[in-house]
Amino acid sequence: MTSTLIDELVAGGPVLTDGAWGTQMIALGLPLGVLPDRWNLSHPDRVEAVARSYVDAGSRIILTNTFQANRFALREASGDVVAINRAGAEISRRAAGELVKVFGSIGPSNKMLITGEIDERELREAFSEQAEALADGDADGIVIETMSDLAEATLAVQAAKATGLPVVACMTFDTGKQKSRTMMGVTPEQASDGLAEAGADVVGANCGAGIDTVAPVCAAIAAVTDLPVWIKANAGVPELVDREVVYHTSPTEFAVHLEGLVRVGADFIGGCCGTNPDFIAAMSRVLHTPDG
Repeated sequence: MTSTLIDELVAGGPVLTDGAWGTQMIALGLPLGVLPDRWNLSHPDRVEAVARSYVDAGSRIILTNTFQANRFALREASGDVVAINRAGAEISRRAAGELVKVFGSIGPSNKMLITGEIDERELREAFSEQAEALADGDADGIVIETMSDLAEATLAVQAAKATGLPVVACMTFDTGKQKSRTMMGVTPEQASDGLAEAGADVVGANCGAGIDTVAPVCAAIAAVTDLPVWIKANAGVPELVDREVVYHTSPTEFAVHLEGLVRVGADFIGGCCGTNPDFIAAMSRVLHTPDG
């Protein structure tokens, strides 16, 4: 059973979310090697400019600049977990205005449960710390994203649900012949079942091997759940050109896939790596063109 907010959002048809954040901040001067999340405190105006660009492009949900703002990543960067996450939510809230919703972004810890590098208690505490700070910053919901380990994703969902906010949970499917498994071997069906059991209000996939590979994943998830489905794919597979990461899918080529994703069950659609406000604007035009 989904939350009231989620029900209200999907009642009018597909919901357009946002695109990538890191590359947008690099364009605004973020030095390579600097954790983007730290800009919430040092350059909030530039972070807000990224958030506002997605609002202007037509996003009905924008995320927060907190993907790596967990205690493990920030320990190395000497960052304040609570302050950075709260600020991230507050920045996106200012950009969102009254009509656009803000969902706080929580990414993986980059620590391995399976090897004993970290235990469940440590992970749960870290995700709880981040989720509570996002809630304190006035986020409307929380997105657990880019997960490959279902056990870790489950812990993140449980921690986020304790805030009382609706929770979206996504995994990244980029492995196997059909690019339909996570790096840890989790299938879309296993992910959907496990995330729903953990309490997620929305389940889905983000990142991955490109927009042209995600429809079968979306269909597989939708086939085994009654929950809304969230899809944010990459703009193709990146290529290193003159020491620069280049994505070859254009906004128009990306938006062409929107109708097919909706047809196989996507309720929330946006972009991940390689996308920008131009991609969201192109998708918005498709959504708002009669019979488009």
